Amino acid sequence: MILQTYPFQEADLIVSFFTRDHGKLRGVARRARKPKSTFGSGLEWLSHATVSYYQKENRELVSMNSCELLHSQFALASNFEKSVALDYLAEVSEQLLPPQETNERHFRLLLAVLEHLRAGGDVWTSVTYFALWAVRLAGFLPDIPLRDESRQIARAMLLLPIAEFAAETWSKDTASDLRQKLHRLIEEHIERRLRTAPMLEAL
Repeated sequence: MILQTYPFQEADLIVSFFTRDHGKLRGVARRARKPKSTFGSGLEWLSHATVSYYQKENRELVSMNSCELLHSQFALASNFEKSVALDYLAEVSEQLLPPQETNERHFRLLLAVLEHLRAGGDVWTSVTYFALWAVRLAGFLPDIPLRDESRQIARAMLLLPIAEFAAETWSKDTASDLRQKLHRLIEEHIERRLRTAPMLEAL
């Protein structure tokens, strides 16, 4: 899963990507910014791809050879609300995941939430479900004070897969306290403000 990319030198990219087997890695994609790049659209944020790379001993950055796209999020990115949600998923994953630490459950969480969004799932359900599980999988979900309605939703979200979660009971205001509390927990853990959280709240 491609999390973020940064320009590097004249035509290269630094790519942060999250693998099922080796956790979060950072690598250099040579000539990725050129028009005829072999990476194509495989390096778009949250693209699900098969990446070929190698890592030299004592080198932090890997060298990326190729990227074969499996699932693109282009259709989601064309919708403003869903594109902000994609930024949020990528930003939280980038900030919460430690380097080179396997976390297959977070990987499967990303796949499930993206599939739910592509199937027409509600943005707020998807975002809050992801935030709740991301905080829980990161190991810092304390007891949080919530209204009864929000507590019932949180319990259901912890027990049910997102595809089975009762989205028809959801509204933007029903669990705003849960959503804001989760944002605060994440920001306290990473010691910075999330860039996309204010944009989400403004929708």
